[in-house]
Amino acid sequence: MRYAVVGAGNLTQVAILPAFQHAEENSELVALISSDPEKRDVLQKKYGVEHVGSYDQFEQVLRESKADAVYIVLPNTLHRAFTERAARIGVHVLCEKPMATSVEDCEAMIRVTNENDVKLMVAYRLHFEEANLRAIELVRSGHLGDPLVFTGTLTQQVRGGDIRTREDVGGGALLDEGPYPINAARYLFRDEPREVFAFTAGGRDGRFHGVDASAFALLRFPNGRVAQFAISHEASSVSSYRLVGTEGDLQVKHGFGYGTDLEHVLTVGGETETRTFKNSDQFAPELVYFSQCILEDREPEPNGIEGLADVRVIVALQESARTNKPVKLAPFEKPKRPTLDQLIVKPSVEPPEPVHAPAPAEG
Repeated sequence: MRYAVVGAGNLTQVAILPAFQHAEENSELVALISSDPEKRDVLQKKYGVEHVGSYDQFEQVLRESKADAVYIVLPNTLHRAFTERAARIGVHVLCEKPMATSVEDCEAMIRVTNENDVKLMVAYRLHFEEANLRAIELVRSGHLGDPLVFTGTLTQQVRGGDIRTREDVGGGALLDEGPYPINAARYLFRDEPREVFAFTAGGRDGRFHGVDASAFALLRFPNGRVAQFAISHEASSVSSYRLVGTEGDLQVKHGFGYGTDLEHVLTVGGETETRTFKNSDQFAPELVYFSQCILEDREPEPNGIEGLADVRVIVALQESARTNKPVKLAPFEKPKRPTLDQLIVKPSVEPPEPVHAPAPAEG
């Protein structure tokens, strides 16, 4: 499958473009679209990409490069527009999360891809990563008993001026970091929340402009299960979650991250064991899997419905924070969830020095 990558920010440069070397079995980088001419020039030479262009040249570049699919790595508020533009010329869409900033936008993205008979996948890299998939398998096997409590923490010190600090491009902790603990709770409980409550904080300094710098959330699931999480763009870096069941508990250290080893700390019956999962390329598996889905004409597991499932929760949490009241959610069907069958392991990559794209976190 021939890919055009849309957007050349930090994630694209340090993780997505290098991942194509580990996805060459069925995926090829053929085009790059960016608003920055220096990025286009440097990256075109570095990766040998024949076709480059600006956002205004999007359709032209896709046609000239004969792209089969796009990987959209743009500010959150642009996801819908570029998904629609790609779908209308018959190009499949792999879109970074959050899928969009509203339920309406997610539904529109699902509708336009269906109408144009193209596939839509949301880039949930942890749906192919071993530590998270084996956590799912531990729960499914009954090893922890009945899972009851999920607790997640995902924090970082975001650099001033980063798009995550701006309301106009869909920034804020809930939209940026919220999908990780929400998605993990959903795939570990294999269910959807029915009620949520959240507090948010706007930030104690001048970095943040109309967005939540931190959020603290409670999600009530059926069968007495509860998820809670803390996320922040103004705190020291932490990335972990813990699932407690009736017979044991599992802590997954660095569980939401990439570019580092992940670790399980499993305690059952008073006995604790630790397992390390070596750093791997988490982006090449997304490419390989999506290409397989296109080539074999099958629906991706983390499809538009999966993206919508998280965004509807985020929107409810935003409403709860505004009103200072719990918000109920209607029942929601998600027929397919990630399993160990989706595991794809690729070697780690050494991130290159980015061009005009500093890392989002300070330090």
